[in-house]
Amino acid sequence: MATIRDLKSRIESIKSTKQITNAMKMVAAAKMRRAQETIVKARPYADQTSKMIQLIKHKNIASVHPLIKQREEGKKAVIIVTSDRGLCGSFNSNIIRKAKEYYEKNGKVDTICLGTKGYRFLRKLDLPIIDSYLDLFNEMDFTVSKEVAQQIIELYLDEGYAKIEVIYNEFKSAIQQNIVVKQLLPILPPEEEHPQTDFVYEPDEDTIIEELGNKYINVEIWRIMLESSAAEQGARMTAMDSATENAIEMIDKLSLQYNRMRQATITKEIIEISSGAEAMNN
Repeated sequence: MATIRDLKSRIESIKSTKQITNAMKMVAAAKMRRAQETIVKARPYADQTSKMIQLIKHKNIASVHPLIKQREEGKKAVIIVTSDRGLCGSFNSNIIRKAKEYYEKNGKVDTICLGTKGYRFLRKLDLPIIDSYLDLFNEMDFTVSKEVAQQIIELYLDEGYAKIEVIYNEFKSAIQQNIVVKQLLPILPPEEEHPQTDFVYEPDEDTIIEELGNKYINVEIWRIMLESSAAEQGARMTAMDSATENAIEMIDKLSLQYNRMRQATITKEIIEISSGAEAMNN
């Protein structure tokens, strides 16, 4: 049975943990807000760039640029986006579970890891990890995401992949993240019909498509990293809030137990003193 000293030590330890989890929740909330603000700015650029590409492609141009040419056969690659750190609830485990389902459906496709947690786990599964980018989310920087995007484009063009898809957590709110499986390359054709329009190109079609395609993938990778980062911070904030509440509940229970034991000890000492005094009087 725990002694009064043990209970007091445990209460102090949990109080210290509560301060840490509460501080982590506040930090995660601040990071999530910053990432959310940047997402709002990045989404329109990526959407409009994609629409420009689709408008050109819908014109039924003669270009067969590899960034937009759909391939029926060939090997696939998938980009798995996880966090670099833990303590964010089921954020990473949900991505890993989705990745396992993807592998069961598509076989052991080539894998590109963005984030340390996914890399460490997937490496144990004996999967063909062809590239990895670790510690990207400590300091979010567009220049870093641009380098990653360019390397992915080069890999796609050099290896002749039929398709490169990405699995990541899309940010919806602090308590909701949606797992998305999306085709990144080649750029998908338009879902809606566009009016037929004649364009005068300067420079040629392929140059325009390549420039727009590179810009689109650069911003899309940046947006995906921001979405994942915001979702991670939201999951961490929720997890730390739950941990803080649990710590408060444990402190209340242990404090009640501590006060009862302390009161029982005091009562016992009073009884012993009273009994001793009564024995001396007799």
